[in-house]
Amino acid sequence: MTDTPQLATLLDSGIRQLQLELPVGSNERLLSYVTALQKWNSAYNLTAIRDPKDMVVKHLLDSLAVSPHVRSGSLLDVGTGAGLPGLVLAMVRPDLQVDLLDSNSKKTRFLVQMAAQFGLKNVKVHHARVEQAKLPPQAQIISRAFASLNDFAHWCGHLMADDGLLLAMKGLYPQDEIDALPAPFAVRETHVLTVPYLAEARHLVVIGKNA
Repeated sequence: MTDTPQLATLLDSGIRQLQLELPVGSNERLLSYVTALQKWNSAYNLTAIRDPKDMVVKHLLDSLAVSPHVRSGSLLDVGTGAGLPGLVLAMVRPDLQVDLLDSNSKKTRFLVQMAAQFGLKNVKVHHARVEQAKLPPQAQIISRAFASLNDFAHWCGHLMADDGLLLAMKGLYPQDEIDALPAPFAVRETHVLTVPYLAEARHLVVIGKNA
């Protein structure tokens, strides 16, 4: 049985360490999402992580750590899986309009259910392969351990606005992948992400197109 008070304490402490101010009710909604992940996971195979404390750290806090580097407006999360980081960000960032894209129909059904359950008017779910997706030009496209930077740029380039950005969430600093980026893509910024209670490297690589 899940120790809800312990999870609540862990999440609250992690959010404070990230120095985030979230809307009222965000913590409760995020914990309800973890409960739903556990419930749906056995049938839908949403995540390899089974321990709810690990879900709080490796899913919730890991996703929230990128929030300060995501601009208001539209955000497309490609290969979102169970909604990471896009659904988590949509829960705490009403200033974002989030499109969630995944080719796995079980995962997109879960995402549709979550958007309905939490009343997320700022979420749209799309079931398609990224290279075949037909969406308007995107200002920001994010991925979490989705593909190499080269593949990310290649598969998502057609979805980017001219001044759009790719936000790649990575573990270790991906120097080899950065060196292999094809023109016209270029790194705009890199950020070291510190995820509370996670002793693993995390980086955000921000990529744009050169004129």
